[in-house]
Amino acid sequence: MPATSQPAAQKIPGTVRAFTAFGVPVRFHFTFLLLAVFLLALVWQDRDTAVGDAIFIASLFGSVLLHELGHAVMARRYGVRTLEIVMFPIGGVARLEKTPPARKELGIAIAGPAVNLVIAAGILGALAVWRPEIAGPEALAEPENGNLLERIAYGNLVLALFNLLPAFPMDGGRILRSVLALSRPEEEATQVASRAGRALAVMMGLFGLVTANFMLLFIAFFVYLGAAQEGQAAIGRSLTHGIPVRAAMITRFHTLSHAATIQEAARLMLETTQQDFPVLHAGRVVGLLDRNALLRAIATEGGEAYVAGVMDRNPLRLPADMDLSEAVASMAEAGPCALVMEGDRLVGILTRENLSEFILLRRIGMQIGG
Repeated sequence: MPATSQPAAQKIPGTVRAFTAFGVPVRFHFTFLLLAVFLLALVWQDRDTAVGDAIFIASLFGSVLLHELGHAVMARRYGVRTLEIVMFPIGGVARLEKTPPARKELGIAIAGPAVNLVIAAGILGALAVWRPEIAGPEALAEPENGNLLERIAYGNLVLALFNLLPAFPMDGGRILRSVLALSRPEEEATQVASRAGRALAVMMGLFGLVTANFMLLFIAFFVYLGAAQEGQAAIGRSLTHGIPVRAAMITRFHTLSHAATIQEAARLMLETTQQDFPVLHAGRVVGLLDRNALLRAIATEGGEAYVAGVMDRNPLRLPADMDLSEAVASMAEAGPCALVMEGDRLVGILTRENLSEFILLRRIGMQIGG
């Protein structure tokens, strides 16, 4: 249940937007439906105890959502926008538009587990007043439906403690990185937390194998992937920071007239390796036609339709002197291509593909040079 910063990635595929909370889109991954089916199956098999189990699981996921909203609210306070919150069957992810400075990241990372601790303390405090004869962990010995509030409270406590483990991708890993980043480069701090996350995942996986706990194996697998991805993202940031966009942009590209037809655009895409085309009128940029829009237009509008009717009239425009690391963050939501401008003049295009190639070549060059 971390707050992740994945500026180079697109929206997480396979998700459906459900609602908006505090201005943040909340999406459910399609695998979340498996959890709903599981809860319905529980209730159907044993309605006496399974209703309590279903309520307990649903309450925990509500707590996870509040946990992620805690990250989002704190991030907003620090001026960092949350792109989306995605709910998975094993937890949630709050995706931030960029990695905040160390001190701000510390507050954002702590906010999530703090929400769970407040929920646990609130429930246990209320029970201590209302039911003083049953307090503490011994309350869990009651029949399952009779100790539902206690289970929810201790479930939140477990969520908080698990997320405070000092390893990526948990919040504790971000706390560790932010503390280390106060005295060393961010990339180095990230690599330390990433290695800690992978080590934790390996230990969890080995323990899961020994105890035949397949759920623990499943969690260990995702922890390892999350730690590895964060490490790669840190490398990407280090290889793009301080470099202008013009260093990575494509300067040899084809354009389309706003009066061109879809058929002409399709022919140009087949004749070249280019998939995204700036659209010009009287020498000025008026839009962008990307591959997906072109394919949709072929299927729905036909080849005789005009490019001007299907193009994106408000494409992302990046100054040529903009820091490339900031450009990567700007492209997170804007699609696969951005226009690089010098004033009103188009000087290049920047795509995710050539951006990845640029980072790869930079990394190889630094390894050879080092």
